This record gives sequence, C-alpha cells and structure tokens, in this order.
Amino acid sequence: MPAPVSPDHSPLFPEHSLESAPAASRPAMAAVAAKQGYQPAAVGLLASSPELLNGFLKMSALFESTTLDPLSREALIMTVATRNGCHLCVAMHTARLTALGADSGLIAALRGGSPLPDERLEAVRRFTLAVIESSGAVDDDTLRSFLAHGYTSRNALEVVLGIGAYTMSTLANRMTAAPVDPQLARFA
Repeated sequence: MPAPVSPDHSPLFPEHSLESAPAASRPAMAAVAAKQGYQPAAVGLLASSPELLNGFLKMSALFESTTLDPLSREALIMTVATRNGCHLCVAMHTARLTALGADSGLIAALRGGSPLPDERLEAVRRFTLAVIESSGAVDDDTLRSFLAHGYTSRNALEVVLGIGAYTMSTLANRMTAAPVDPQLARFA
C-alpha cells in the first residue's frame, strides 16, 4: 500500500475558486458545491483540468447508477482508496459508509485493507484486487468465486468501471496532495 501524501496540497497545483477556475470546470464545481454544501478542496485542485474533473464526476455518477448495491460499491471504492493510499478518499468514503449505516467492524476492515467480516462484500474486495493485480485478466476460478456470492457478469464489468473512476480520483488526489476538508476531519 503506498504511503499517504502530505495533508497540505502541492503548491504546484492551485486550489481554484469558482471565479479562478477554467470556464469548463465551473459548472461542475458549482454542482458539487450545491450538492455538498461547500466546495471540497479536491474539486478546486482538480479544476485545473476540466477534462479530469468532469470525467471523474461523470464516471463516478455512472458507477453510482450500476446494479451493484451501495455497500458493494463502497467496498470497491475503499479497496481502491486504501490500495492507492488516498487519505482523502478513505475519509470521504468512511463518511459515506457511516451514512449508509455500515457496521464499524466493516469500516475498520476496509480502512485497514484487511478481510471483511461480510462474505459477500469480501468477495467484492478480493475480486477488485484480483482485477487490478491481473490488469483485468482474472482467471475463471476468480470470476466464478465472485459470481458465487450473488454477483453477475454485469457486476464484474461494473467493478472495472469503479476501478477506473476511483483510480483516476485517488491518483489525482495524491498528485495534488488534496487535503481532507474540515467537514470530513472526523472521518480521517
């Protein structure tokens, strides 16, 4: 697991406001601020690239619309976040899991990158790691094991979408050294 980055953002990446951001980033920034009730620092940092910011937001919205249930999606996201050492994503998705009413043991296991107490969610965690480690070339036994826990071949492809979206976000957050916003500090 990579070491987390410094909580202070990189001086090489400006944290844009709605006024200073490239015009193509402004609608997405405004939409995030309206939804969250504040402008997350990471969004201001990613705004330097409207393509990255808009691409991530579109991909994550698509991932949220998949047939994977919310806890399975969060298990995948936390698996990618911990694997990639993104302290911000870990805090953000700890908050999301808490809002979903997830068990504290599940949250702790996801944060620690250890086996999950829930067999079905553990199947998502293991499958996510297998897809990443094999660059998608999972063997039939790995796929069958995932499917045996009630998931579908469609879900297997949705895992690829989730990995893509959250690899983009975790790598960008690490590159910009995006800090944890005060609103998420208790989940850090």
